[in-house]
Amino acid sequence: MRGQKYHAPAADRPSIMAATRRRLKAYWALLHLERAYYHCAKCQSGFCPRDRALRLELFSLTPGVLRMTGSTAALVSFEESSALLHELAGVEVSAKPVERAAEALGAEIAADERRCVEKMGEVAPTMYLGMDGTGVPMRAAEVDGRAGKPPDGSAKTREAKVVAIWTAESRDEENKPVRDPGSITYSAGVESAAASDTSPDRSALAERVLRETTRRGFTEAPRCVVLGDGATWIWNTARELFPQAIQILDRFHAKEALHRTAQSILGATSEGKQWAAARCAELDDGKLHAIVHALRPHAASSAEAAKCAIYIFHNRARMRYPKFHAQGLCTSTGVLEAGCKVVIGTRLKRAGMHWTVNGANAIIALRCSKLSGRFEDFWERRSDRAAA
Repeated sequence: MRGQKYHAPAADRPSIMAATRRRLKAYWALLHLERAYYHCAKCQSGFCPRDRALRLELFSLTPGVLRMTGSTAALVSFEESSALLHELAGVEVSAKPVERAAEALGAEIAADERRCVEKMGEVAPTMYLGMDGTGVPMRAAEVDGRAGKPPDGSAKTREAKVVAIWTAESRDEENKPVRDPGSITYSAGVESAAASDTSPDRSALAERVLRETTRRGFTEAPRCVVLGDGATWIWNTARELFPQAIQILDRFHAKEALHRTAQSILGATSEGKQWAAARCAELDDGKLHAIVHALRPHAASSAEAAKCAIYIFHNRARMRYPKFHAQGLCTSTGVLEAGCKVVIGTRLKRAGMHWTVNGANAIIALRCSKLSGRFEDFWERRSDRAAA
């Protein structure tokens, strides 16, 4: 009928789309673009002025295609990104150019992240800061000469340190704190938490933590809490930067230590399980002296038992769980554990992947920007700089 739009049957739509793509490719085949290229014999580099005018800065990709490339490469492998660009946008960008463009864009995001540290969002009554580390598989040259955990002592990975900040004003049915939806932001990188005692500068990790906490107004909260496992670098960083913060050792890490100790002492037996369950109950009740008393008879014969006793002694102030629960505070790093998988694991630890440090850090920066809801802000700043 006249005045009504025609809608193709669903069964015919794939063939119509395929025909449309064929026609577009035929049109593109007739289009030829020429522009001047200048090469410097001294520095052995070249550029096309027209690319700059058209804002084709990275690998002759338009801003729109570059943005799509960054978005897809933040989520899936470079090969899958290339396939997605072809399937969803009809754009032909092979895997290697996708890799180069994504890593260059990620490096640009990392530089922007260091430069732009504006406060974002509201400050909640209680702000949580979590820090954790997870291994990233590396190319052989990146771990040459480094000690590792495998039996031969060689390293296969480098540790990416993840910084997360979130709020938990929501409560579940048992009135326990639950992470507020959309409140978590991430910053991460393969970098050191150590700095020389004689150096006036903070470590790379400390600077990262300061930037992220500044953005979120962490120290402005009436209560600021640092959550982590037993890693020394976490508590050293917290002590250096936020001496006023409440420090809490992840309760599930403590229980894992008790279960390992039970298996070391009694093996994988029902008696060992009962022993571990009793110690975990004492942990929940804040009876740390009872746990140490139960460990003492085994300390001489079991290195794991002695290690667990020292672990509890060093972290006793961070294990006052009944007091923390009474204050309505989170005592587990489930949010951070999930963050390590979301930020690092699902993208950088897939089968067959091996990274350089620079490549890994670029993709991590790109991924953190997307997951933290800051990609749009970055792109606006990038567009403003290009227009200036």
